[in-house]
Amino acid sequence: MEVVFKICGAAQWERCGAEGTLPASAVDARDGFVHLSSCAQVAQTAALHFADREDLWLLAVDVAALGDALRWETSRGGASFPHLYGALTRAAVVHAAALPRDDDGALRWPSWCAQPAAGGTDSTRTPDAPAKP
Repeated sequence: MEVVFKICGAAQWERCGAEGTLPASAVDARDGFVHLSSCAQVAQTAALHFADREDLWLLAVDVAALGDALRWETSRGGASFPHLYGALTRAAVVHAAALPRDDDGALRWPSWCAQPAAGGTDSTRTPDAPAKP
């Protein structure tokens, strides 16, 4: 299964579980699409846009479930990023985990999203696992 990733706050993830769709972040609402990342991009996205947040969740989203609403577009540094032009539904999320910080403030990534800097791969594949809101 091919996946892309969404970083969101705990309150957004809780609302997604209750309402069936992830509420748009301020940046997503402003830009008119849901910002997503590949596995190779997600750590830098977290560092650039969520460095001051403590309540983060990482969602693995099934690319096939997004259909034609998912577009890969040039963004930061000329790289192609996945952008979702539509709602991110709870049904499309195949795995979710809190992103706690360790004592020095670094995010602790779940094993199913190994980061290249930590010896992971550039893969967008993840094992099937339940996602709990």
